[in-house]
Amino acid sequence: MKLVLATQNKDKVKEIKNFLSGLKIQILTLDNFKLNSTLNETGQTLEENALQKAEQVFRLTKLPSLADDSGLEVEFLKGKPGVRSSRFAGEKATYLDNNLKLLKLLKEYKVKTP
Repeated sequence: MKLVLATQNKDKVKEIKNFLSGLKIQILTLDNFKLNSTLNETGQTLEENALQKAEQVFRLTKLPSLADDSGLEVEFLKGKPGVRSSRFAGEKATYLDNNLKLLKLLKEYKVKTP
């Protein structure tokens, strides 16, 4: 059986491949295909984004596709960054950029300790 990972995130590819390593599945990535399109993530929730990516890759490859979407939801920030976690500090933001922006926004909150 073949399974296409519907992500362009190299870290997620590595993580999912490791998780599925014990299964008798040929795991393919988008690099195995000559696709001239980027995956749209226009959903309002993480679930909607994952479903969009899996459906897009299935339409392009005609193979079973697996996608996920993850994000950090901070209660103090009313659920932000949420679906925009990877782009929180901008479209080309690094993990460090996103973490620094988050820490800067959280500096104004004081946590009460018992």
